[in-house]
Amino acid sequence: MAPYHIRKYRESHRTQVLDLFSRAMDEYVPTTFRHVLKLPQTLVLLLGVPLALFLVSGSWLLALLASFTLLTALRFLSKYPWSKFKVMCLRTDMSDISKSYLSEPGSCFWVAEAEGQVVGIVGVLPVEERPLPKEQLQLFHLCVASGWRHQGIAKALVRTVLQFARDQGYRQVVLITSVLQHSALALYQRMGFQKTHQFFFSLSWRLIAIPSVMFVYHLPSAQASQAQE
Repeated sequence: MAPYHIRKYRESHRTQVLDLFSRAMDEYVPTTFRHVLKLPQTLVLLLGVPLALFLVSGSWLLALLASFTLLTALRFLSKYPWSKFKVMCLRTDMSDISKSYLSEPGSCFWVAEAEGQVVGIVGVLPVEERPLPKEQLQLFHLCVASGWRHQGIAKALVRTVLQFARDQGYRQVVLITSVLQHSALALYQRMGFQKTHQFFFSLSWRLIAIPSVMFVYHLPSAQASQAQE
């Protein structure tokens, strides 16, 4: 395993961080497309519409054209939510990472570096709508470059987040991911995160039947204080 180092984000990392984040989002499009193709309603659509057109028109060419059009539309439908999410992030918190994650106490952004390249990222922000200060810290944008996965980098980044949360006095670390991010789901559960609920982030995610999953990690110090109470 090649050595890597986790350190706080610097502006010199910006281009590589944004490139890694964008590529990570794009990687989910093929997985989403395969998921959409397996949905029962998709199978009915792909079989039913071309068959109906053939029975009405008697033209196999028209049926094939309909199939191609439907597949193109489904591909767009699979890509749209990820593209929309990526653009939203690049226009909000990722547009100025230093301002979003490093300008206030209780938040941070880290990169994992190896061989002079950024190969992993993660950020945290306090959950502001909670009634008590320093109650929840939210994890954002955990990504590892495809060529550097399965080397413990994601786990090390999450451990960095958990240690930061302990040091800052937070009670819980929360995060949101999708049901298609299988490796991330397995990692979080192995590390002690607990699934709380599922929900659809927007209508576009509901249309392709991909809910988001909320996880929470109860910090040991918080559990101990609750037990004493």
